[in-house]
Amino acid sequence: MEAGDWVNLSDDELLEKRISQLGLKLDGTEVHPLILRLYEELTQKGLVFHPPCHVGDEWFVPVGVPAIFIPFFLAHDRLRKLERRLMLEVEGETAEWFMKLIRHEAAHAYFYAYQFQKKTKWRRVFGATSNEETPQFYRPRPYSRSYVVNLDDWYAQSHPDEDFAETFAVWLTPGLDWRARYKDWKALHKLEYVDELMRSLAGKPPVHQPAYQPAEHDCLNIKLKTYYARKRKLYEDSYPDFYDNDLKQLFAAGADVAGRVQASVYLRHHRRQLMDAVCQWTNEKKYRVNKLVARLIERCDQLDLYIKGYDPRQNLQVSAYITTLVMNYLFTGRFKRTK
Repeated sequence: MEAGDWVNLSDDELLEKRISQLGLKLDGTEVHPLILRLYEELTQKGLVFHPPCHVGDEWFVPVGVPAIFIPFFLAHDRLRKLERRLMLEVEGETAEWFMKLIRHEAAHAYFYAYQFQKKTKWRRVFGATSNEETPQFYRPRPYSRSYVVNLDDWYAQSHPDEDFAETFAVWLTPGLDWRARYKDWKALHKLEYVDELMRSLAGKPPVHQPAYQPAEHDCLNIKLKTYYARKRKLYEDSYPDFYDNDLKQLFAAGADVAGRVQASVYLRHHRRQLMDAVCQWTNEKKYRVNKLVARLIERCDQLDLYIKGYDPRQNLQVSAYITTLVMNYLFTGRFKRTK
């Protein structure tokens, strides 16, 4: 199927199409020059392996396969538009964001291509690795100096493989003086090891390049509506009644308060401002925060809660509360507050 056959479809019509039938490719798209930029960065370091890149359902490197899969929605503006409408943001849509992600994935490709798991020093520096997936939830220490910071959510702290990938990405970033940036950090010794390791690979071809078919890994043989139903469900969470006490404390204006305003009206009015502030400081996905705020709005209506017409502390209190819920989600997988 050619792009011209589906690009002008309505969202509802487009969602009925299988991703694998859209004829997507990376050559000739906005991301192709960025892939070439990655290859040039590797070449500048004396590295000869350029991981092949394919269209996939998300950013990933298959276990054991030194190849990078890039989300299909980055391959066409029409799909970026759909992704933004349904998920509120497009992961990797800017050049800077894209390069951070692809450098990270390149590290995983190099890990498999050169079999780093067999190196004793690698395991000593980064820890024991495994074929298990990176845990979805972990307890990061935002101010830890033991890990570099490249992607959001302090991702280096989630797993030894991700620690290496983030360290590699920082090491590879052109124009970044990582020795100065991470001076006096414990993470500096990891960067120095990566520098030593990659220098040892200069000019050397991969030792592991198994044959594979991209279609065996891309996960694209599904309809767009199925893809987004799964993705949105992944970001959905149950809404427990024990939030009620918190909401009643936040929005405590009684019936006798002059000029009172419905809490749900207040939240709707400030929804974008609250969401932007919380996302900025927690690095959480906009879709997930937006869904949380929507549930709070719905519950405030059900509980018939009100606030004073003007209370300068309200934004601060509500932002702090939502931020607390979001950070606890990152730690535990649930939007909850530890009592």
